[in-house]
Amino acid sequence: MAIELSDELISLERAAWAEQQENRLTVETAARVQAAITAHAAATGQGRLDVERELKRVVRYPEPAE
Repeated sequence: MAIELSDELISLERAAWAEQQENRLTVETAARVQAAITAHAAATGQGRLDVERELKRVVRYPEPAE
């Protein structure tokens, strides 16, 4: 089953990943992403860990453009 991700969720994770890469990730940013992951998983009936895993894969290891 494909994991569905919202644009908002991807945007939040991209911001958090950028902060992490710059060694400035804040607790607030991390908490915002985790809360969004939990809410999205509950709203869509998907597992929270599955959503988080797919979100990190999409943001950190994007498919190359063709």
